[in-house]
Amino acid sequence: MAKSEQFTFDGGAATYIGTAILGWIITVVTFGIGYPWSLCMFHKWRSKHTMINGKRLIFTGGGFSLIGLWIKWMILTFLTFGIYFFWVIPSLNKWVVEHTDFENDAKPEGDLV
Repeated sequence: MAKSEQFTFDGGAATYIGTAILGWIITVVTFGIGYPWSLCMFHKWRSKHTMINGKRLIFTGGGFSLIGLWIKWMILTFLTFGIYFFWVIPSLNKWVVEHTDFENDAKPEGDLV
């Protein structure tokens, strides 16, 4: 299979390990409540190191914008004995994609336009 020329990734192990350790610490210290922030840290790292057709990605999501959804998803997953988790993964992926943009095209978080 040929290597793609439109997609490049320049992330390294050191920054990934640092992000993973910090995310793990945040999650453990907050007993899981901080997981949305850890998840956002990972997606910011991944986007920062990903380029598509020479344009770098940026992740604009934050833990505060995800925490409400995360709590709702966990309650529904608990109430349905885990069945709702099949809907959580696509919903989370949708949220991540909707908060990913090209670096120069991204609007500020508070922009209403």
